[in-house]
Amino acid sequence: MRYTQYMLNTLKETPADAEVTSHQLMLRTGMIRKVAAGIYSYLPLGLRSLRKVENIVREEMNRAGAIEILMPMVVPGELWQESGRWEQYGKELLRLKDRKEASFCLGPTHEEVVTDIVRREIRSYRQLPLNLYQIQTKFRDEIRPRFGLMRGREFIMKDAYSFDLDEAGADKAYEKMYQAYRRIFERCGLKFRAVEADTGAIGGSFSHEFMVLAESGEDAIVSCDSCEYAANVEKAELRASGQPAPAPGQELQKVLTPARKTIEDVALFLETSAERLVKTLVVQTDTGETVAVLLRGDRELNDIKLTRLLGCNWVELAPEEIVLKVTGSPSGFAGPVGLKLRILADQEVQSMADFITGANEKDAHFTGVNLGRDFTVERFADLRQAVAGDPCPRCSGKLESWRGIEVGHVFKLGTKYSAAMEATVLDDKGQEQVLFMGCYGIGVGRTVAAAIEQNYDENGIIWPMPIAPFQVLVTMVNPKDQEVREASEKLYAELLELGVEVLLDDRDERPGSKFKDADLVGIPLRVTVGSRGIKEGALELQERRNGERTMLPVADAARLLAERVSQALA
Repeated sequence: MRYTQYMLNTLKETPADAEVTSHQLMLRTGMIRKVAAGIYSYLPLGLRSLRKVENIVREEMNRAGAIEILMPMVVPGELWQESGRWEQYGKELLRLKDRKEASFCLGPTHEEVVTDIVRREIRSYRQLPLNLYQIQTKFRDEIRPRFGLMRGREFIMKDAYSFDLDEAGADKAYEKMYQAYRRIFERCGLKFRAVEADTGAIGGSFSHEFMVLAESGEDAIVSCDSCEYAANVEKAELRASGQPAPAPGQELQKVLTPARKTIEDVALFLETSAERLVKTLVVQTDTGETVAVLLRGDRELNDIKLTRLLGCNWVELAPEEIVLKVTGSPSGFAGPVGLKLRILADQEVQSMADFITGANEKDAHFTGVNLGRDFTVERFADLRQAVAGDPCPRCSGKLESWRGIEVGHVFKLGTKYSAAMEATVLDDKGQEQVLFMGCYGIGVGRTVAAAIEQNYDENGIIWPMPIAPFQVLVTMVNPKDQEVREASEKLYAELLELGVEVLLDDRDERPGSKFKDADLVGIPLRVTVGSRGIKEGALELQERRNGERTMLPVADAARLLAERVSQALA
């Protein structure tokens, strides 16, 4: 492709509304352009990288035995009503009516549609196992779309759905997809971790997220320094120490703590550490229940774990008026002693003694508080957020913390949708069996953006070779010089003949401007063709990732470049 005949318009300045690096660089390199909030057009450069990710995904899905289909983006509301998600999904589901007042939605995911297909087409266990996938546009009406492709409303996704006769078959399907996803992200040239995760609105019993590691990642993850365990902090398990609490050594005593409401202020005032405090959080559930949750002072509540324990849809901190009503004090002074509420506690509290809590009285705390003697707990459970340094739940190692960008998610759904929608087959005894399902998604555009978040410097993008829009950039230093133009054209033609994806910068621009654009766009290999090099019989090759420069003999340049590309893709 010739630069002068290509639609590639770079921007010198960073757009004001672009917050994260991938959004900034995708706009500056002309990969995408905004149409509306959270909705973007892919321009030629961006589409090339998008298609490369799609091709890798398609090849690995086919290799794993999945079959490609294409389902509609506009979905009848009756299918979502049948599964029970029409109201459950919330406002992210964009609902609409046609001219006949029939309800539809723009599909954010396609469990209902694919289950409807399978219940109509698959009759016998002999037609199983089955895995259907598509690469399709989705729409989720995000309340606050941001970060470009990282959290858009319209996005391109690969979603796959497996169907099996029993749970053992579903486990095999899940493992196949898990391994396929590992191959996909390895082939994309990305550093990633597969982490245990919560199933969220999709549902099901088990899931893994695939996280591209990047400092800008929205998600916090932890992984063991000694074994393969890794999990999103929402899901990360924490085991109890197994150590019983020491015998009480202090008497319960009320102390005045005027205007000291935060853990930090109380610890400083009482000349102790946050680890010696136990905070009491008053929370409410969507079912209207109010409960107290105890955590060590330096810990944070994991809402997902508490929601799972209580069997509700969500929890939130109770408003000030409720705290005052149930504790008799303003927020910041709640404590378990004398509290007439259901009390739950993180398992870490079970090993503590002589700790400090609120006294349910303004400007007062208790010291020397002990379990059993001063209050009782209904249930101890793993309720806190994992942090670096916590013990691994699988081995004797310690957890490390990372930031990650979710690019893929695999779910073990079980019979959540198949039972609700009566998707059954006849087994070998002629009995009807509800199908076991799995669900597997990859954000294709998000993978491109995540690759940029992981691969850039102050000058621009540094593309991994497998998903770079072009593999080689040939830069004419002076297109008006006949020797330079002829040498550039010859190299360009030879590279095309060898199957190399090459962009020829034949613009009549200053060399410095061309080099700046080259660094910004981030094509892995750049060859500079100038009059001096031609006279010396060599062309300069510069690698975008490390800046390393080498000289290539003019006669062998095309062959050597093709070999470099092949090695990078191997």
